[in-house]
Amino acid sequence: MEESFIRIPDDMIIAYIDKNKSKHDLIDAIFPSLQINGAYLDYIISREILLTKNDNVDEINDQLIDKFCGDEKIYYSFDEAEDDRNNFYPMEFLNSLTVSGLPPHYFRLKIGCPIILLWNIDPSNGLCNGTRLICRGFQQIDVEIAVGQHVGKRVFLPKIPLCPSEDNMLPLN
Repeated sequence: MEESFIRIPDDMIIAYIDKNKSKHDLIDAIFPSLQINGAYLDYIISREILLTKNDNVDEINDQLIDKFCGDEKIYYSFDEAEDDRNNFYPMEFLNSLTVSGLPPHYFRLKIGCPIILLWNIDPSNGLCNGTRLICRGFQQIDVEIAVGQHVGKRVFLPKIPLCPSEDNMLPLN
């Protein structure tokens, strides 16, 4: 197999040997000494890995979360189809869907993990789509805003039921 390379800014090159080793090397290059420096806000917000496919994002996120110390909390979505009397859409199928702009069915967190907010929840208080947050607690998801004019502010992220409104429903003919 021919060797290929991943180019990182500042002329850093990571050889592609195999999928798992290359991902591990990429994470270590972007987040060196994560277990030591992960508690520092500046360290976390000054680094990011941009990927082209959600599958790759999920794999990298899982590997990064594994590197954080401490307890882990797993949050699950609750999925059901409204008016599905014949069970055409079983819960297992709905839980397997990964919809762009929505969190996954299975959501892992550890204290200190970075989070990117996907919705405008409370823009006037800094909770906008794309806001970078740091997980600080688990009772409700307790986060610290990491960037912008509200940096350092602690807030709780609510669980949000996502139900289609009648106005947005497409007619089924």
